[in-house]
Amino acid sequence: MLKIAVIGGGSTYTPELIKGFLDRRESFPLEELWLMDIDPQRLEVVGGFARRIVENAGSPFKVVLSSDQRESVQGASYVTTQLRVGKMPARVADEYMGRRHGLIGQETTGIGGMAKALRTIPVLLGLARDIREVANPGAMLVNFTNPSGLVTEALFRYAPEVQAVGVCNVAIHTKMDILDGYEKLTGEKIDPRRADLKTLGLNHLSWHYGFSLDGEDIWGQIFPAYLDMVRSGQDEDWDAETIESLGMMPNYYLGYYYYPKKKLAEQEQWPPSRGETVIEIENELLRQYADPSLKEPPAKLMERGGAWYSTVATQLLNAHYNDLGETHVCNVRHGGAVRGWDPDWVLEMPCRVDQQGIHPLPAEPLPPVCAGLIANVKAYEILTAEAAVTGNRNIARQALLAHPLGPEADQVGKVLEDLLQINKPYLPQF
Repeated sequence: MLKIAVIGGGSTYTPELIKGFLDRRESFPLEELWLMDIDPQRLEVVGGFARRIVENAGSPFKVVLSSDQRESVQGASYVTTQLRVGKMPARVADEYMGRRHGLIGQETTGIGGMAKALRTIPVLLGLARDIREVANPGAMLVNFTNPSGLVTEALFRYAPEVQAVGVCNVAIHTKMDILDGYEKLTGEKIDPRRADLKTLGLNHLSWHYGFSLDGEDIWGQIFPAYLDMVRSGQDEDWDAETIESLGMMPNYYLGYYYYPKKKLAEQEQWPPSRGETVIEIENELLRQYADPSLKEPPAKLMERGGAWYSTVATQLLNAHYNDLGETHVCNVRHGGAVRGWDPDWVLEMPCRVDQQGIHPLPAEPLPPVCAGLIANVKAYEILTAEAAVTGNRNIARQALLAHPLGPEADQVGKVLEDLLQINKPYLPQF
C-alpha cells in the first residue's frame, strides 16, 4: 500500500497538495493520505475540505485525519512536513523581535529565521525518530518547513539514518517566470518539462546562472532580457548595476542581504507585518474551506505564498516513485558535487531524482562574491542546528555572531535573551 503522511496537515497549503496528487493519480497510485495535526479545529476544517476535494474527483485515495504522529507515520513510504511550531503568533513575535532590535525579522532570514529554526529542529528530529522506527524501510522525509535549508542541514547531521530532502517553491517559481518571459519574447509556449534552471547556493540564498531548453543552454537570451527588465524598472527589487556585475539572477531573499536598510525601513511601516497579513489571509481561507459546498481550492490560496507548491511536492515524489531520473532543485548534502566546497554542506541545487534517491548534479562553485556570503551563512546554519539540539547558549551566541544580518557583537547577549524569553514555551532544551 502506498501511504503518505503529511505532518502539519491542518495547513492552509494542504488543499493544493491534494490537487497535486489528484493530477498525478494515473502515475502515482496513492492509496492513503494521512493528514496529521495537533490543532483539532484546523484539522477538522482543512481535512474536511480535503476529503470533499478527493470525493469530488471520484475518491481515488483515502484521506485519514489524525492527531497521532506515530500512527500517521507507521507504514508510510513518504512523509512530508509543512508544520509551524508556535503557529502564526510565533512568526509575528519573531518579526517584531527583529524590529525591536533594528534587525531583520523575516521568518527564514536573520534573527527571525534563527528563532524559527530553534523551535522547529527538535520537532523534526523527533519525527525522524518515528520514521526510522515505524515507517516503511527507506521512507523519504520531504521537508517543506522553513527555514527549509537549515532544517534539512540539521536532519542530515543529526538524523543521517533517515533519507531526507528539503524543498522550496522559489526555483520553480523562477523557472515559470522565465518561461513566461520567453513566451512573450518568442511567441512560443514551452512545456516546463523541456526546461531546466541552473541554480546554486543555500535555501533562500541562491543565484540562478543558467537555463536550458531541450538540453540547449539559452542563458545568453534569457539574462540580457532580464537585465533589460531591471534597467527599465519592471523589476524593482534590484538595481541594474548589481545584476549586471553578478551576471546572475539572485534569489528574491538576497534582497535582505543586498539592501538591508531598505528592508529595515519597510519593517518600520508595520503593522501589518507579513505574518499579520498571512493571519488575515488564513482566516479567510479557513472560512471558505469550512463551506460544505466548496470542492476546489479557492483563488485566494495563491495570496498565501504557495504558488507551485503542489507541483514541487508531487513531481518530486512521482519522480522518485517511478524512477524517472528527472532533474529537480532540492536541498541535500552535496557530497562533493561542487568542487572545493565542504562536501558535508547541504546546498540548494539541481539533482537527479530516481528510485535510488536524490543525486546532486556536478556544478562549478559560484564566484567569490557569492561564495563568501554562503560560507558565512552556512557557518551560522551549522551553529544554529547544534544550538537547537544541545541547548548550548554559547553556541547560539556564536550563531548570531556568524550571521551577516545578526546584531553587533556587544548586543548579541541582549538579543539572544530576548529570543529565548519570547520562545520559552517552545525551547525546553535551553
